[in-house]
Amino acid sequence: MLQQLSGLITTVSNPLGRFILGIYFLLPGLAKFTSYDFHVEYMASHGMIFIPFFLILSGVIQVGSAFALFAGFQVRIVAFVLAGLTVVISLVMHDFWTMEEGLQRSHETQNFFKNMGITAGLLILTSAGAGAFSLDNRKKSV
Repeated sequence: MLQQLSGLITTVSNPLGRFILGIYFLLPGLAKFTSYDFHVEYMASHGMIFIPFFLILSGVIQVGSAFALFAGFQVRIVAFVLAGLTVVISLVMHDFWTMEEGLQRSHETQNFFKNMGITAGLLILTSAGAGAFSLDNRKKSV
């Protein structure tokens, strides 16, 4: 019984995790296009340079990677790229260490460490691969 449960958990956990991570990157990726001006102002408030380029680039990476995670396509590479993107975004946009005590610092601290947890999950996914129900692990036809 425990072995069957363990097998079910193993089969379901990876695709479910890919789906949740995909949603996590899809929604903010789309928002970069639907709320473009807001994101430009937010990036400018953090001293970001080449804002239009980096805003579009990060949106395209997030949306494209979300669909790759949903499909289980090139998951190891996609997860590794998203981990790097998440670290860079966290260092530039959630720089709580530069802020005075207060609500904004608290908010940015929480976002930074939440992103580090997401980065950890992405690095584990990089190691684990796509798992079940994925294009990466589809059976080859003879």
